[in-house]
Amino acid sequence: MCNTAGISVRGVGVDLCEIARMQALLDSGHSLRRMFTEEEQTYIRSKGASAAQTMAGLFAAKEAVLKALGVGLTIPMTDIVITHTELGQPVAGLHGKAAEKGGRILLSISHEAGMAAAFAVWGE
Repeated sequence: MCNTAGISVRGVGVDLCEIARMQALLDSGHSLRRMFTEEEQTYIRSKGASAAQTMAGLFAAKEAVLKALGVGLTIPMTDIVITHTELGQPVAGLHGKAAEKGGRILLSISHEAGMAAAFAVWGE
């Protein structure tokens, strides 16, 4: 383990997601239910024209968290809930099987040139 800024790092994860891919899935309620909680779905839909960009960012964030935890898709994506602080900082909440891993997640999401990227650090 590495100790950076008072955090013992247990794992890191990064993911990229093409926004156009999420635009194609946006109309599929099944895909949304499988990947996102009701609250996340409401948040995505509230973004109007930028809904696909938001969806891609949340998807990339969940994938980055799964990679940081070192569990792949053995944990349901809905066990990771992405919210934002009042200032817009993304926050990953761990529930169910993800919460059993313990620790906390530091998260960053970015969008550029048709892609969304997310970086997650799992630590204590």
